[in-house]
Amino acid sequence: MRPRELTLRGLILGALLTMVFTAANVYLGLRVGLTFASSIPAAVISMAVLAAFKDSSILENNIVQTVASAAGTLSAIIFILPGLVIVGWWTGFPFWQSFLICLSGGVLGVLFTIPLRRALVTNSDLPYPEGVAAAEVLKVGASRRDASNETGEAQEGLRAIILGSVASAGFAIVTATRIAAGELTGFFRLGGSASSGYNIAWSLALFGVGQLVGLSVGMAMLLGLIISWGVAVPWSITPPAAGVDLATHTLTLWRTQVRFIGAGAIAVAAIYTLARLAKPVLGGLMATLAARRTDRSDDTDRDISPPWIYALTAVCLVISAYLAFTFARSTLLAPNATTLTIITVPFVLLVGFLIAGVCGYMAGLIGASNSPISGIGILSIVTCASILVVAVPPTAENRTALVAFALFITSIVFACATISNDNLQDLKTGQLVGASPMRQQIALVFGVVAGALSIPPVLNLLAKAYGFAGAANVGALAKNPLPAPQATLISALAQGVVGGNLEWRMIGIGALVGVGLILLDT
Repeated sequence: MRPRELTLRGLILGALLTMVFTAANVYLGLRVGLTFASSIPAAVISMAVLAAFKDSSILENNIVQTVASAAGTLSAIIFILPGLVIVGWWTGFPFWQSFLICLSGGVLGVLFTIPLRRALVTNSDLPYPEGVAAAEVLKVGASRRDASNETGEAQEGLRAIILGSVASAGFAIVTATRIAAGELTGFFRLGGSASSGYNIAWSLALFGVGQLVGLSVGMAMLLGLIISWGVAVPWSITPPAAGVDLATHTLTLWRTQVRFIGAGAIAVAAIYTLARLAKPVLGGLMATLAARRTDRSDDTDRDISPPWIYALTAVCLVISAYLAFTFARSTLLAPNATTLTIITVPFVLLVGFLIAGVCGYMAGLIGASNSPISGIGILSIVTCASILVVAVPPTAENRTALVAFALFITSIVFACATISNDNLQDLKTGQLVGASPMRQQIALVFGVVAGALSIPPVLNLLAKAYGFAGAANVGALAKNPLPAPQATLISALAQGVVGGNLEWRMIGIGALVGVGLILLDT
């Protein structure tokens, strides 16, 4: 008899874990621009909790981690959505609009990766590092329970998570009460007019995310920091204006010029990735379509049926069209609302499907935490803003509305990218433990719904507590706003494209840096 798999208690536990991991990922993403895959910690917690039920199984634990990881991954929407607050269009995050953006884009991310499962998971030699690791954790927990009816390893993992949470919360209280310094910041001159600076933050959350994303990501960020603050900022010698202090001058220099070097490098990396993956993704899709011509009745190889995929895709596109039309009607773009809606639907469908395949492949190749999701966001916003500028010529009156509309629509596409970045990892875990792909895909959709419900209130809470760098932050309690690095960069790119004043010189320098690093890597 097949063990229980898709259960109500598993879905509820996954939804509860969603709230925790979503809050953690949203905060870390806005703080340092990184999110982490939550599959393994969710699997450990699930094994510890469900051990209280005699009829729990490895398949049920797999469903829990599937729900939690899908919702945790969706939190990467914060790389774009806060841009609407940063540009001054929103003062908070309207629940229903934010929820529907996450829901429609996230469900499309699930649906677009279903046709790629056989080619990129079942019949592929991609390593899927996080998916394989999560499967091993589930297998070890199940084997220990079957052998001795004990769950020592799961309980030990749960105790470690609780201990880490308590220690992190305690350290946060110590820094918040000024018993110890939370960060160390300084700016200094180099020679005549050149300057640079540093900011060292003490946070156990940052230590934890460093362990999760690994050494390679940390070293890549360190190299970017050295290039930016050790070379580019001092190289961009501009004397400060009268009355402007050194810190303000240096940060303005970085914000208005140097950070676009990073945008250029990320864009080149994304284009290079797209070019390399075009052939394998297309081949995988063709193989999947060929496989669908044969009837497969095995429960471990059955997907959600095509009629359901088509119907849910149509519903998501209708939601996207509704969001675009109502958003445009509420702005100075109202006369062009129908035109903008007609542009939105094929943009979401075509660009969403393309990046779903690319993100899914990259997640299988190097892991969801290492996938160049920021590059996808940069390419998406530049593409979307460029199309809008052609369709609706910008004027002094409608420029801000065009920027906001570009961010709004790109958020839907980006939600699709974030989910597809994780889904194939979960399906790989399921394949290794003998799960049903169809039940996992249903759990993934449920995880998207849970994440979409959690993200707006978490964002509103952080906006009121901290605010975002570059935003008005009216009523924010903290003095130091969250940097929101990707959101501020992507907002600046949208403003530059619509306003016609994008820092192409710095983007070009970044592109050359990216090409150089690719050549060194190959």
